[in-house]
Amino acid sequence: QVQLVESGGGLVQAGGSLRLSCLASIRTFSSYAMGWFRQAPGIEREFVGGIDWSGGSRDYGDSVKGRFTISRDNALNTVYLQMNSLKPEDTAVYYCAAARSYYYTSPNEWDYWGQGTQVTVSS
Repeated sequence: QVQLVESGGGLVQAGGSLRLSCLASIRTFSSYAMGWFRQAPGIEREFVGGIDWSGGSRDYGDSVKGRFTISRDNALNTVYLQMNSLKPEDTAVYYCAAARSYYYTSPNEWDYWGQGTQVTVSS
């Protein structure tokens, strides 16, 4: 049974930083692409960042480029999202996702999801 467990969310002031972690109980974790999405109330789930199995290829949503960094540690079965220069519009529930193939920007292409962690940025 695959489980993805996010942690690290919370309340932060605008301009601050947070680092999210996602621990994956996937036996072949190093063969999966990993990603982060976010969803605010009344808004569709949005692609934040994705990383391939080796960490050698990454991509980001336009709204977070230059501020967020996705990384992974295959020895720890963990993917991270470092979020800097946070803005109130970054407020959302952040979800970790795993895909057997590639880090597609569409949420429909992903195989497994975590339960989400709330990030709130105050102005």
